[in-house]
Amino acid sequence: AMSSSSTSSLEMEIFQYIDAHQNDFIKDLKEWVAVESDSVQPHLRKEVMRMMALAANRLAALGATVNLVNLGSQQLPDGQVLPVPSVILGELGKDPHKPTVCFYGHVDVQPAKKEDGWNTDPYTLTELDGVHLFIRNLYGRGATDNKGPVLAWINAVETVRALKLAMPVNFKFVIEGMEEAGSLGLEKLLEEENQSFFSDVDYIVISDNLWLSKSKPALTYGSRGSACFFVECGSKDLHSGTFGGIIHEPLLDLIALLDSLVDSTGHIQIPGIYDSVAALTEEEWKLYESIEFDLEEHRNNCGVKKFLYSTKEEILLHLWRYPSLSIHGIEGAFHEPGIKTVIPAKVIGKFSIRQVPHMDLSVVKKQVVEHLEGVFSKRNSPNKLKVSMPLGAKPWLADVNDLLYKAGRRAVKTVFGEDPDFICDGSTIPVARMFQTVTQKSVMMFPIGAADDGEHSQNEKISRHNYIEGTKLFAAFFLELSKLH
Repeated sequence: AMSSSSTSSLEMEIFQYIDAHQNDFIKDLKEWVAVESDSVQPHLRKEVMRMMALAANRLAALGATVNLVNLGSQQLPDGQVLPVPSVILGELGKDPHKPTVCFYGHVDVQPAKKEDGWNTDPYTLTELDGVHLFIRNLYGRGATDNKGPVLAWINAVETVRALKLAMPVNFKFVIEGMEEAGSLGLEKLLEEENQSFFSDVDYIVISDNLWLSKSKPALTYGSRGSACFFVECGSKDLHSGTFGGIIHEPLLDLIALLDSLVDSTGHIQIPGIYDSVAALTEEEWKLYESIEFDLEEHRNNCGVKKFLYSTKEEILLHLWRYPSLSIHGIEGAFHEPGIKTVIPAKVIGKFSIRQVPHMDLSVVKKQVVEHLEGVFSKRNSPNKLKVSMPLGAKPWLADVNDLLYKAGRRAVKTVFGEDPDFICDGSTIPVARMFQTVTQKSVMMFPIGAADDGEHSQNEKISRHNYIEGTKLFAAFFLELSKLH
């Protein structure tokens, strides 16, 4: 639904070219999806290397200067040594009067096998009718995470080149092949290149997440951080017939500790934990009110009978805007089928807290330790207590009034005829945070995939509509950015 009044003849020319070449763009995606660039399984590492070469050639064909930065090798726990795929640093255009936008994407994928429950071969891009007949879906591993969006951006740049138009902006590219395996070596590379490759970058765009809705576009401006905790109790296994009833059992201590963390309404009971949570502003609340979100559908997808909250706003606020605490398991407890009358000696409870601005990791750790030590001391137990935080990742938050988001919003309006939802992600997106922290540039997450694309799961897809309109969206964004800058 193109609103012609707001669409310039330049945009029309670009959009017509994209429509006319959509089958070529889909053919390119098919070629990329066919490469089993799974960065998780060691035996497929050579396929990741092949994928990096393919992506580098595609950028070179655009006329970009391409530098493949070697990141050396990694040693696996079993001693096996694997090469780490090179990171692509590409650049196209160096006009000092134009803004420079750097695009980040990855071309490695999650593992996939047909027998995991795929209806089609995961590495053969297959076009099928969706549930709604007018939606055609492109099924394949990497279709939405992240080969489709990376190609959509490249297609958009290619369209500008093919039409011999003046370049609206300068382009830079950071494309990696280790995202699904923890982006090994990326942060160090960003730090090393900060004064050189990134010195003239004005904006960073990441398109590696999804809309909240199946049909309404979104811009993402934040994600929660994550702090993982281990709480350890006790020392050696004992028999319950010999000792049951006369000792302080470590597992009882641990269960009391874990039980003290959250109440039945989901409220975290650690004193002070909410103190630093940023106050909700009127402007923010308005963003939540206009979001398209189907509570029932979300509930059915989760397979739960009811949520802790009954309104859309409260659900989204508690998913994005407030911290949460989840308990993941207990190491050392007896968990096999059948009965074993053991008193487990040393048990480790594992839980994590998703933090939000402006919570400080070191303060959170201190609050958790003090709370658990307080609960433990009241039990007068002779067992040893040890609390540790093996992992901490900070939240990420962008300014929705930033120029980048204005350009994104206008591009969405041009291509989709409506304003986007401004959304956050309840999980942790390390790369957005990493780029913002290292480069200090403004970062926007600009998804083109729909809520039901199924990244990481069986039958991953991107619809033909989202892939092609997403290509138009990126092209429109280049024009908006050059106008606003």
